[in-house]
Amino acid sequence: MLYRIITLVGGLVFVVALFALLWFFCKKFLEHHGVKEQSSDRAMVLATWTFAGIAVGLVFAVLGSFVLGPWAFYRTLRGHDVPVSDAAAIWWGFGIVVLSLGITAAGFFGFLALVGAY
Repeated sequence: MLYRIITLVGGLVFVVALFALLWFFCKKFLEHHGVKEQSSDRAMVLATWTFAGIAVGLVFAVLGSFVLGPWAFYRTLRGHDVPVSDAAAIWWGFGIVVLSLGITAAGFFGFLALVGAY
């Protein structure tokens, strides 16, 4: 029972870590493209919608997160007037989603191996 609680708490920590990674990468993306005003707030909105796209996409056989996450990033980015082409916005979104999910998944599988659940 203790391992289940530890695994559940660890899973929740990694959900928070995923959102934090998305926020960090979105903020770096905005700074890279010259957005200085309210970059933290804009990154929060961008990360929130990207996270929502990933979460909904995970329901559709995991691969949906790699479609809906970048799409949500692109749609939200269009509202922020960042000077990036449509194709570049989609590829940046895809890269942010892949990198964030990859880091989080690697950490979570390491955590599961550490507690003996994997």
